[in-house]
Amino acid sequence: MKKFIVEKAFWDVFPEAKIGVVIAKGIDNNVKEKDRYESMLLNAEKTAKDHLTLPEFSQNPVIKVWREAFKEFKTKKGARSSIEALLKRASKGNHVGSINPLVDIYNSISLKYALPCGGEDIDTFNGDVRLTKAIGDEEFITYGSEKSEPPYEHEIIYKDDSGAICRCWNWRESVRTMLTEETTNAFLCIETIDNNREDVFQTAINELKEMMKKYLGGDLEVQILDINKREIIIL
Repeated sequence: MKKFIVEKAFWDVFPEAKIGVVIAKGIDNNVKEKDRYESMLLNAEKTAKDHLTLPEFSQNPVIKVWREAFKEFKTKKGARSSIEALLKRASKGNHVGSINPLVDIYNSISLKYALPCGGEDIDTFNGDVRLTKAIGDEEFITYGSEKSEPPYEHEIIYKDDSGAICRCWNWRESVRTMLTEETTNAFLCIETIDNNREDVFQTAINELKEMMKKYLGGDLEVQILDINKREIIIL
């Protein structure tokens, strides 16, 4: 049995946060119709621009709320939330390329609703997954690197018994647990810290599940974690 646990150290900093999780079992993540996912991403990029109504990029509410959040814990210099990176690309007309169906689906949801989304392969997890503060010695190798870059002490991270899974909360993921075409059991999450966008958050997590079911099949379950519900079974 594997669990996802959001620890007290996280809630002490972000008591209003909500983490929406889609647990997917027995999916088919092989690329079959790449044009479909390219089109999905292009449409999401167009919609994403609706969230950027202010001329100064960092002052748009969907960006500013995460800039403020990242001030609450130790981060790597220059680290930004995943949604900021995606929205910046969309604002500059830099297309988000297709990777594999699962990643394309969650990137399109992330862009459409301006919320951080991410995903990992459950079968690569060693023990329980925890959203918590780092000790500072967790192994972490990201895509395109062969060198471990452990998180800072007290950095907010996702981790398991083998090391960090995602650094700076939702900034960058480990190559060890990333989604691939061979993934059949997946852990997808959407995060919010803005109480004014709870309806958007709920719509996004439900649409993520629906799109995964439509295109990838499998058995899907949605769970919402908050300060009153801090852990779930994922496998």
